[in-house]
Amino acid sequence: MADVYPGYLACIDEGGLKQRAQALMAGLEECTVCPHRCRVNRYKGETGYCGAGWEAEISGYGPHFGEELPLVGSNGSGTIFFSHCNLGCVYCQNWDTSRRHGQAVTPEELADIMLALQRQGCHNINLVSPSHYVPQIAAALAPAVEKGLRIPLVYNCGGYDEKSTLEQIEGLVDIYMPDFKYADPEVGKKLSGVDSYPEIAKTAIKEMHRQVGDLAVDKRGIAKRGLIVRHLVLPGGLSGTAEVLDFIAREISPRSYINIMDQYYPAHKAKDYPELNRRITKHEYREALMAAKKASPHFRLA
Repeated sequence: MADVYPGYLACIDEGGLKQRAQALMAGLEECTVCPHRCRVNRYKGETGYCGAGWEAEISGYGPHFGEELPLVGSNGSGTIFFSHCNLGCVYCQNWDTSRRHGQAVTPEELADIMLALQRQGCHNINLVSPSHYVPQIAAALAPAVEKGLRIPLVYNCGGYDEKSTLEQIEGLVDIYMPDFKYADPEVGKKLSGVDSYPEIAKTAIKEMHRQVGDLAVDKRGIAKRGLIVRHLVLPGGLSGTAEVLDFIAREISPRSYINIMDQYYPAHKAKDYPELNRRITKHEYREALMAAKKASPHFRLA
């Protein structure tokens, strides 16, 4: 499928997209879509850790110009923000939308949103916090493609993703953009409320890279396919930046495209955590950039 652009066009041509979506939706009756593996029946309205039900919920959508340059281009990234994130980050900068109820949409309505973003000239469909709505997204993709969707799909996640779910959507996603938040599982537990974050993120990112490889762009510099990794630098070295970058260089690719982000500020519940109650310093950010150069001189930094 690597020769087909976008990749999901091969799936629709093979006639397997609807069947794959149906299988994923059936799995919601004992939900193991994400690593929480809550096994609740979302069809009957039961909810697990994330609080999401049978229908996808979104908090908004539109062209976004604040993403990485290969996604934004001249016309913006067609961003859809999903509600009910499967992480509970105490410093979440989007907590007012990511952990609350949004507007419920059917697969057909979600498909129409994708098409509306394409008509506005967006270079891609950017699915923000999609991990717990993979079945609904797959169900929306079939009618969207039938009606003319032809731009890449971006899977923009927190890195807490189930490998078996990712395997089921191989070929549907053109660009994976996970966070790699922490190197220490205890930090992940304390600050994001999840178990085994580094182990799960490593497994997920390996699978993502296996599917799409390093980031590839067209002649305009617009992303076509590949992996982008985001890493937010936290105060006091909490994110374990050097260890994260060493892993990416050794076990993903020394030519990875990485966004080492400096925009942390105390949001949501961060002021209740003394170690989080400040911005990072210029020195801390310079140390992060130096760690990237040490891990691989071939990293492509956003």
